[in-house]
Amino acid sequence: MQFSHSDAIWQAFPELRAAALHARGIHADADVEAAIAGFNAIAEARLTQAQESEFPEIQAWRRGFSRMGLKPTQYRCASEALLRRFRQEHALPRLHPLIDLCNAISLAFAIPIAVFDTEKMVGDLEVRRAKGNETYLTFGGESEHPEPNEVIFADGDDRAHARRWTNRQSGFSAVRETTRSVLIVAEALHTSAGDDIVRLVETVADALARHWPAAAKTAMLSFVSPRFEF
Repeated sequence: MQFSHSDAIWQAFPELRAAALHARGIHADADVEAAIAGFNAIAEARLTQAQESEFPEIQAWRRGFSRMGLKPTQYRCASEALLRRFRQEHALPRLHPLIDLCNAISLAFAIPIAVFDTEKMVGDLEVRRAKGNETYLTFGGESEHPEPNEVIFADGDDRAHARRWTNRQSGFSAVRETTRSVLIVAEALHTSAGDDIVRLVETVADALARHWPAAAKTAMLSFVSPRFEF
């Protein structure tokens, strides 16, 4: 299987910095609470200095959403939505140890992190513009079709595993107790994204090695090296 961004995405967003990780041996019994507390403390400290909307990582995604024709305060990137909820409630709901951990890392870095169950994918996964006939399953079990030209994560079966790029993932490939193999994707658009994505990937890979048995395969993606085979 491969993960990639289309050439059109790289051309439209040359500032994009992205990385992908693949790991097997995932289970729902890992104790990640201490790690989560550490990452939450980083986010909490930063939020005492400014609201998430002022973070350069979030401002860059807001500009990106505007360029996609979306109102950025109506459709927020995943990290902004998490930070906003965390600022208001000082905690996030627990879903699955891996998701909880990646959400905490996303808070600390203010960068969106997507986690997909690879067994729910058909063929390769690509970030591309939608044709409009793709199928997207909400977490509520409803089926939708992305708008034509919308940026989605699409597999070989024309199933959309995320809509509006980093806005919302699909319930179809969400991590659950039965998940064993995952693809993790991090993407950023801000000025220091290159360095920050490298640190984020190292952080996620280290966390995976600490809490699950299999070492993650990782890759930094670019226009000249856009594909991650896993």
